Amino acid sequence: MKKVKSTLFSLLIAGSLMSPAHAATLGNEDNSANNVGQEKFRVYIEANNQSAKQSAKAQYSARWELTENGFSTEMNEKQFQALQKNKNFTVTKVPVVSLDPINLELGEDYTVEDRTPDASAYARASQQVPWGIKAIYNNSSLTSTSGGSGVNIAVLDTGVNTSHPDLSNNVEQCKDFTTASSVVNNSCTDRNGHGTHVAGSALADGGSDRGGVYGVAPDADLWAYKVLTDSGSGYSDDIAAAIRHAADQATSTRTKTVINMSLGSSANNSLISSAVNYAYSKGVLVVAAAGNSGYAQGTIGYPGALPNAIAVAALENVQQNGTYRVADYSSRGYASTDGDYVIQQGDVEISAPGSAIYSTWYNGGYNTISGTSMATPHVAGLAAKIWAQNPSWSHTQLRSNLQTRAKAVDIKGGYGAATGDDYASGFGFARVQ
Repeated sequence: MKKVKSTLFSLLIAGSLMSPAHAATLGNEDNSANNVGQEKFRVYIEANNQSAKQSAKAQYSARWELTENGFSTEMNEKQFQALQKNKNFTVTKVPVVSLDPINLELGEDYTVEDRTPDASAYARASQQVPWGIKAIYNNSSLTSTSGGSGVNIAVLDTGVNTSHPDLSNNVEQCKDFTTASSVVNNSCTDRNGHGTHVAGSALADGGSDRGGVYGVAPDADLWAYKVLTDSGSGYSDDIAAAIRHAADQATSTRTKTVINMSLGSSANNSLISSAVNYAYSKGVLVVAAAGNSGYAQGTIGYPGALPNAIAVAALENVQQNGTYRVADYSSRGYASTDGDYVIQQGDVEISAPGSAIYSTWYNGGYNTISGTSMATPHVAGLAAKIWAQNPSWSHTQLRSNLQTRAKAVDIKGGYGAATGDDYASGFGFARVQ
């Protein structure tokens, strides 16, 4: 999962009316010959009405228009300070989101920094179905997977290697939301690995029986949306735009769609939360990582913490013996909500395999990494598989089914007791059977 490094998400506040006299004063202070503070950064401008919005757009090129009277753009510090003084607008800096690595002090053997591909993977038949996939199918002798036909899984991440032999057959959309212009079609290059790994756990198809890996739902369609740069960071407005785009695509194509977001922030953000609510209102199921900030209570990241998103906790396979428990690093909800069987803001909802997960990698090979980022696509794939089997279901019926089929799991180290709705594992481990 990813989270804010040093900047917190800012709340968006409605702006006041702008009179015509103020229209020509936006950013005039930028004419200074002093170069100090000229570096540009992303902001979100909110006006009170369309007239004010158009006046601002005349001076600042709009990147994303995510609210009726608002848009994101770039400006320097002097322009930002000048616009803040104008009572006709509310302007906020758009924070950067980044990958959330595992804390090495927690004793994890694999982290998102371990990027050594397995060059001999094609010759290792035992890796065709990784342990997490076998676990979610509840079948230790599984040799392949199936399902997900007609359902889209939108992976919002660092991009995807759509030429990977285990993923190429599934690609339906490939789009980049991180460029200087608007969305770029047929471009989603992943030079990080995180997004390709996530996609593989959700829907890898085994590389046409050439010894690759299988994901949970190999017949699902992949919508690969690059919302994070190659360094693993990205702006919240790009993420919000991709969420809304996926929802609109699902509506226009009349297809079932699951959004996978193995990303997040420690603070709520109105742009992303509004986009999640918008997607949910369109019948899209949103699945997001709980975060790697455990094991303290109240550490679920956003957007996973939102009521309209499924927050996924990470499980580890204890000594590879089929006993699963919540990993120490996996973020927790609040113990006070244990056993209420109601998903509220800040709750874990479902658990899935997240530690030592073997999957596809950006260079065409494979890698083993850990985190709630890795657990999330297991749930997204499971959702796609179940939805394909029950196409008449709504996304809310599907969500209820995931909760119903979940089984309680252990909470490592005595940090609580598994109740079937606890602050560490949520409803528990949801499986195919």
